[in-house]
Amino acid sequence: MQAGQGKTAAPPRERAAANAFAFLFAAWLVALAAALGALFIGEVLGQAPCDLCWHQRAFMFPLAVILAVASFRGDADVWRYGLPLAAIGGAVAAFHSLLYAGIVPAAIQPCGRDGPSCSGAGMTILGGLPLPYLSLAAFTAIALLLLLVRRSRSA
Repeated sequence: MQAGQGKTAAPPRERAAANAFAFLFAAWLVALAAALGALFIGEVLGQAPCDLCWHQRAFMFPLAVILAVASFRGDADVWRYGLPLAAIGGAVAAFHSLLYAGIVPAAIQPCGRDGPSCSGAGMTILGGLPLPYLSLAAFTAIALLLLLVRRSRSA
């Protein structure tokens, strides 16, 4: 037998399916870590979420469940309903990040009267990591991974 004849590469369709599954599983892991992180911050650390955090949770928690089911079923079409959740949650996280950075004026801040401030010092963890930025990073990563699932699926 000559060198290189013993092993054959997987057919393109199988490689695309494996890539789609890997991207989907990675998206689920990001959503799971974000959801568990939000629960840990609220329930264990006792840090009350602001109004915008609640809205972001409303999009992240379902993503963790939907992506888990899709991962275990091998449903690469999950991008059709997961991507809108990630995009809307990401838009809320982007607005929250702009508030935290001081780019959006304080006059339109939705938090602060009865609950924690959207841009206060309580919006950090682990010595200064801003929660709005972490949330935006998680939603962005999930959206990009779901776009890769879509691309792998159509390949």
